[in-house]
Amino acid sequence: MFRIVIPARYASSRLPGKPLAAIAGKPMIEWVYERARATRAREIVIATDDARIETVARGFGATVMMTAAEHASGTDRIAEVAARRGWADDEVVVNLQGDEPNLPAELVEQVAELLLAQPRAALATLATPVLSRDEYLDPNAVKVVTDLHGRALYFSRAPIPWDRDHAAGGEGYRSARRHLGLYAYRVGALLQLAAAAPTPYEEIEKLEQLRALAHGMEIRVADAVRRPGPDVNTAEDLARAAAALAAAKD
Repeated sequence: MFRIVIPARYASSRLPGKPLAAIAGKPMIEWVYERARATRAREIVIATDDARIETVARGFGATVMMTAAEHASGTDRIAEVAARRGWADDEVVVNLQGDEPNLPAELVEQVAELLLAQPRAALATLATPVLSRDEYLDPNAVKVVTDLHGRALYFSRAPIPWDRDHAAGGEGYRSARRHLGLYAYRVGALLQLAAAAPTPYEEIEKLEQLRALAHGMEIRVADAVRRPGPDVNTAEDLARAAAALAAAKD
């Protein structure tokens, strides 16, 4: 069994108040919570630092924990929840980000089961094939490379792997994988990461999973069983997310 924490902060440079943005008649955070409830998680907690989010989330029946405002990442916010609730080091918790209203529940199950099946791994995450040169070259589309056993070697905003012989055409995208921002952690590893200082590659790439690799933690990566719908970072993304939810109902 596993737990889910949904980190949700009100402040966002590109879309302030994002968790409460209305999509198809509901606040986005409620759509994400419904995705979590469709899994076999033993416990679901929304972790926030904002009373407005707390009020709305309690209104639709969620368990909410108010956390410190100064957390630099969702990982730190989830670590506070795990520590305060006294979860054991070997338990598994999934970070389901609050801007993923179109993330299928089976992907949450998949990432949790991946970690549960790999006792030596500290984290697990998922990836999808890169489908175009534009996606391959987009710095907002994080790429991941693994070893032959599915252990992460590196994550980057750069186009990796780089096809040296066909670089001009960007043909490397045909063997590239895009990382999904969905993680399962063992609680002990989560607490260790939150207590550690940022590492050099993490600060350069602005990717906190590189901290885990820098500390020698094993991250297992599997291909997602389904491609998720759009997440939400901008006002334009809201429209795409609403369209995807509408299409799923048809």
